[in-house]
Amino acid sequence: MSQKILAAVEASSLKPDVAAFAIGDTVDVHTRILEGEKERIQIFNGVVIAKSGAGSRETFVVRRIVAGEGVERKFPVHSPKIAKIEVKRSGVARRAKLYYLRDRAGKSTRLREKRDDVVETAGGKAAKKAATAKA
Repeated sequence: MSQKILAAVEASSLKPDVAAFAIGDTVDVHTRILEGEKERIQIFNGVVIAKSGAGSRETFVVRRIVAGEGVERKFPVHSPKIAKIEVKRSGVARRAKLYYLRDRAGKSTRLREKRDDVVETAGGKAAKKAATAKA
């Protein structure tokens, strides 16, 4: 009974239109910043290295390199302070958390890009979608 009540209360605080993004994606997080009376939007660009929680408590961690130093920020997905989340590039991640990127620098921090035109076959080799699905 109490779980249903909690779910109903939590549903009211969820955003209806959340961008679909995954671990390894490069995203632009548009955050609302209040400076006195004015409100402006600041963009934090980086790679999603972790997602955790569920419902209104769902969060994600974005990492980027600024002046040679790694900077990470944790954002709540359903926060009213987040204007939008824009996926710039989809990366291939074979883990749920990419904490190993913290120890890397330079080109070794890059992730392979997820391609839409490649489909995995049963044999494990990649084949072009156009070649397999002839119209």
